Amino acid sequence: MEYEIIKEAVITAKEASKKAPKLEGVPTGIEGLDELFFIAEIENGKPVKKLLGGMPKYSVCNITGVNDTGKSLMAEQFAIYQAKEHKVCFITVETPANFVVASMKQRAKAMNIDENVIDENIIFIDATSNYKLRDEIPTLLNTLAYAIKEYGIKFTVIDSVTGLFENKEMMARTIVRRIYNFLKKWYQTTILISQKRSGHDLLSSEAAGGYAVGHIVDGTIVLSKELIDSTYKARIYKKPVGEIIRLFRIDGCRMCGHDTKVRFLEITETGLVKIGKPIQGE
Repeated sequence: MEYEIIKEAVITAKEASKKAPKLEGVPTGIEGLDELFFIAEIENGKPVKKLLGGMPKYSVCNITGVNDTGKSLMAEQFAIYQAKEHKVCFITVETPANFVVASMKQRAKAMNIDENVIDENIIFIDATSNYKLRDEIPTLLNTLAYAIKEYGIKFTVIDSVTGLFENKEMMARTIVRRIYNFLKKWYQTTILISQKRSGHDLLSSEAAGGYAVGHIVDGTIVLSKELIDSTYKARIYKKPVGEIIRLFRIDGCRMCGHDTKVRFLEITETGLVKIGKPIQGE
């Protein structure tokens, strides 16, 4: 069998460099997160660490964890913060758009951001109301391409990508790869939410579909929660027995340097997520 040669796929590093975007940070609106990404620059012949100022622009970042760890809250917080100045596409797979909007408007008040930016700058693709958007990835991506061109979208959130392969996890890698390649082609700075199926190894990046999401995307943030049910845990975490704590960890980021410490995560009474100090011993 004779196969074709795709000459346009052969490109020199110099040619690729001309198309490479500048590495810069995108503020997330999540307290304690932006200072955890950094780059190295050479000064006086020595590498110096400098803060990036947010998650890398044009990156596709996965946030994973068990239920009630703050994944969707982080995604909504990011979308609202970006909507102050930019158009954001929010693809909702789990909850109908009208309910997500109601939640976002309460969160905007807590962030001291005018809730009108949600009406004006957040464009929803409601995959809960149309099975084709969940079951036919080409249809979903064509719809997203239309929204990007129609509204000039630069930021995309998918909550959750797990809902796009929940009945066909054997295809998770293929589905996530198609979505990832599309988002990179359209230069979208993206947050994908993925879900863990069990409480096993809470701080690993393994989720529904195995490591399909974590292996493909640019970076993964892992959220977890733990019940303080022993004096040992109380001593380690410096919290009383019976309390529930939430933890945060950047599992990896191929686009820039990042802090790898396990940190406390707080969800405030108003529903905002904050990244705290490293746990004891970190």
